[in-house]
Amino acid sequence: MTNRLALIIGTLLLLVILLEVFVFKSGSIVFLGKKFLEFTEYLAFWR
Repeated sequence: MTNRLALIIGTLLLLVILLEVFVFKSGSIVFLGKKFLEFTEYLAFWR
């Protein structure tokens, strides 16, 4: 992955998170964060 591509993906991710928090005023980002942590622990088990 090039630096330019990483910056583009990071910027898009940040914009989506900000849009979700300030426009939709939803707590789904917390839910997704918790599920992501559970998923990484699951993957670590199979490593």
